[in-house]
Amino acid sequence: MGRVDLEELGRLRRARDWIDRHSAEPLQVADMARVAAMSPAHFSRRFRATFGETPYAYLVRRRLARAQTLLRRGASVTEACLAVGWASVGSFSSRFHRLVGQPPTRWQGAAPAAWERLPCCVGREVAVARSGRIEEAGRGPGS
Repeated sequence: MGRVDLEELGRLRRARDWIDRHSAEPLQVADMARVAAMSPAHFSRRFRATFGETPYAYLVRRRLARAQTLLRRGASVTEACLAVGWASVGSFSSRFHRLVGQPPTRWQGAAPAAWERLPCCVGREVAVARSGRIEEAGRGPGS
């Protein structure tokens, strides 16, 4: 798609930051594009070219990362689901299972206590593999 100029990069980053701040709200690509002052189609293309994933995939990844943090801290699946912006526990659980690799209740029970001792900068949030599958950063064998 070509190189991103600095002005466009700034608008895309502003939109990405806005997504982070509003991720628990119902968001549409049109809302995100408006923040970047672009059409939805152009925004989606440029966002993917710049950040390596679609705006919606980014939103889902951020919501699941936040849900994992809440689950690690003892929130119920329903509490985590609603806190991160899903309206349906069933759709949250199926998306969580598909992208994380196990249902949220099983993931929560298997989350190692060592995570609580790690500083955030070490990688307590999720890492996204190029395959698009979300995995825990630093997860040991058998997890």
